[in-house]
Amino acid sequence: MPLNEGPRQSGERRLSVNPFYGPANPLGDMAEAPPTHRLPDQPMAPVTAHQLVRDELMLDGNARLNLATFVTTWMEPEAGVLMAECRDKNMIDKDEYPRTAELERRCVAMLADLWHAPDPAAAVGCSTTGSSEACMLAGMALKRRWTRRNADRYPGARPNLVMGVNVQVCWEKFCNFWEVEARLVPMEGERFHLDPQAAAELCDENTIGVVGILGSTFDGSYEPVAELCAALDAVQERTGLDIPVHVDGASGAMVAPFLDEDLVWDFRLPRVASINTSGHKYGLVYPGVGWALWRDAEALPEELVFRVNYLGGDMPTFALNFSRPGAQVVAQYYTFLRLGRDGYRAVQQAARDVATGMAGRIEALGDFRLLTRGDELPVFAFTTAPDVTAYDVFDVSRRLRESGWLVPAYTFPANREDLSVLRVVCRNGFSADLAELLTQDLERLLPELRRQQRPLTRDKGVATGFHH
Repeated sequence: MPLNEGPRQSGERRLSVNPFYGPANPLGDMAEAPPTHRLPDQPMAPVTAHQLVRDELMLDGNARLNLATFVTTWMEPEAGVLMAECRDKNMIDKDEYPRTAELERRCVAMLADLWHAPDPAAAVGCSTTGSSEACMLAGMALKRRWTRRNADRYPGARPNLVMGVNVQVCWEKFCNFWEVEARLVPMEGERFHLDPQAAAELCDENTIGVVGILGSTFDGSYEPVAELCAALDAVQERTGLDIPVHVDGASGAMVAPFLDEDLVWDFRLPRVASINTSGHKYGLVYPGVGWALWRDAEALPEELVFRVNYLGGDMPTFALNFSRPGAQVVAQYYTFLRLGRDGYRAVQQAARDVATGMAGRIEALGDFRLLTRGDELPVFAFTTAPDVTAYDVFDVSRRLRESGWLVPAYTFPANREDLSVLRVVCRNGFSADLAELLTQDLERLLPELRRQQRPLTRDKGVATGFHH
């Protein structure tokens, strides 16, 4: 056995220590309060930093009880493990992480098949950080195609995009950022989304496209995409204008294929050029992933696709964001693999059953009038009945928050600004048991609300954090 030698000369190599491994001063951690709006001067123990952050986050609402958000708030532990294992992989490094890139490609192919692309192998698409980015990309493609067709008139002519006033705010951002005129079809009476004929009448030679929404955030209803395409077919027959349709399927594109298989809204309609969805909504993945697909390469102008020599490989990319983690894309592939068509059908049907059942129980209370019933998206909107004058929907939202329920109350847009509603989004993880508890809490509040002399909300504009 060799003997241990004594210390070597003083110039020997020392171990390199990551600064995170260095001990913080325990006395300082107990005696000093770190600043909140500038970097602290000294480090602190990880357990202390963790507890400080965690204590503040206790004041957030409970995500599982958030009936405002469409975003997934529960996944299986196995999905969480996969995401943790992939959060350090940069999606853009496709040459360094080829299998992650392959899983993204498979997801695009699966969606192309699900949405009935004429040739799923020829459909093109990409992952995004969410539907907002996907909508921006789809809008850019629409504008570029229109620009190429109208090269003799642009930039003199101003392009426009036709859509319902109920679109998500990202479409308003697109029109603002890319200098496109937004032509909005207003709500009328009990119609809370786009009217196909009214949309067609707003179209002209400067229209880059029309947006149809498969699942309005205001009330959960599907817009009639097939009727919209038929109205635009008539426009083409009359004027020769060939106006494409983009389907914003942020939520519905992951519901309708499983629960409404006979509904024609996707690439089966030749006029549908592109579709987006949010993987992190009814795609059942934690926040941070969306998808944009075009029916074929012609629908996505090649000049918009960047080919970057990055880390030793030729990488085609079409995205507004560059670096982002691969975790969400991996989680999307896991969920596709885990559930399959039958699994997705079961999960979405369960959510719809919760929504329709809860809507029926709320209607039976007598104080409320349903606008939708949760039989399209698992989402329904309701307002107070005409004879209810002691309280309004903002009072209901505020009182439910006292029990932890986050149910948004908001006013509808132009032409129906007189209408204020509550909206309930039923997602996977919001069970029939939780729905029953929410209904019981609402019923328990009604006697107190009915005894009010008048609604207590003075400023409806700040009565809720929901503004989209």
